[in-house]
Amino acid sequence: MSGSALKIAHNVEGMTISVIKEMAMRAAEVPGAVSLAWGVPSFATPAPVRAAVAAAFDTDPTVGRYTLPDGLPALRELIARVHERDTGVAVDPHDNVLVTAGNMQGLSILFHTLLDAGDEVIVTDPGFASHVQQIKLCGAIPRYWVLDEARGWQLDLDALPALITPRTRAIVVVSPSNPTGRVFPREELLALARIARANGLVIIIDDPYSRFVYDNAPFYNLAGAAEFRDHVAYLFTFSKAYAMSGWRLGYLIVPGALKRELLKVHDANLICAPHVSQVAGLAALGAAEQPWPAFREALARRRALVVERLERLPHVFAYQLPQGAYYVFPRITAPHESARAFALDLLAKARVSVTPGCGFGPHGEHHVRIAYCVDEDTINAGFDRIEAYYGSSG
Repeated sequence: MSGSALKIAHNVEGMTISVIKEMAMRAAEVPGAVSLAWGVPSFATPAPVRAAVAAAFDTDPTVGRYTLPDGLPALRELIARVHERDTGVAVDPHDNVLVTAGNMQGLSILFHTLLDAGDEVIVTDPGFASHVQQIKLCGAIPRYWVLDEARGWQLDLDALPALITPRTRAIVVVSPSNPTGRVFPREELLALARIARANGLVIIIDDPYSRFVYDNAPFYNLAGAAEFRDHVAYLFTFSKAYAMSGWRLGYLIVPGALKRELLKVHDANLICAPHVSQVAGLAALGAAEQPWPAFREALARRRALVVERLERLPHVFAYQLPQGAYYVFPRITAPHESARAFALDLLAKARVSVTPGCGFGPHGEHHVRIAYCVDEDTINAGFDRIEAYYGSSG
């Protein structure tokens, strides 16, 4: 194009790509690099899911076509049954369920439905980097709710009311947390819900990791609190629990009035989630034997391995044991200028990629996120290189 440079939208021009994807892309350019940065599970999509999709291609001539905007009726009905089984709360597949292309797309349409420019959304700090990106893309403002590191990254409920302003529209919660692995207790989540309801706010529950909680720790899903259902938007993704990150499939459970508004944005944004992925979702949710218990056992072993390796590096990292998900978020104890500088140096000098914690909020600085969803050989290879670079603790 001749003439002056292309005009880029202000909201986009001021953004950067997620630090998670940045480090993954940088690592891809380093020959032989070991990546502990990206939360992509190493497991294969379960065989019954793949077989169901292959059969659909052979027998169903409509599998390559659009579905209804909110998803296949059979899938929505199954989602409603699974949601009631897991939470005890009955939902209507027509009024309350919307099938999405993963939680990222579900969050995008939620934010675009709820937010005008200048509105505010409360996010945990540290919290998932892409939430902040999506909020800013709407011209809205993330307000950081600092987690208490000294108490294992606990929610600070006393600090929450001061963050709420007349422009606040929602609070985003991930439990188990990304990047800290914290599982927020029932009483904290219910207290959060009472504050949100009193202020007319939506609680957005982004749920990639609830199937991965360790040591028989209690887990509470706030979507199971029927008294707050009019203030909760619950998002589940198949990416982690079913090793389907590339299928781009998830779903929303929302109040009926909100679903009607979301459909406007969803249709304009996507039309519908991919038909073939919805077929995969039917097979995944309907399988007699679910894959995620075996995934969880493998992840628990990998967590133990990461902890064992971190114990040998107190001069590099100080960690807290994650209760769920598949990340550890240690504080950097080695001399460093910033988390980003530390991560770039580790990639350049040791050929190991980790995610700098500054990408997860201001209080993520001086930390890194290490993903243990990769196989044991990759974990050991990464830590062998870190030990070789920094030396043993003696």
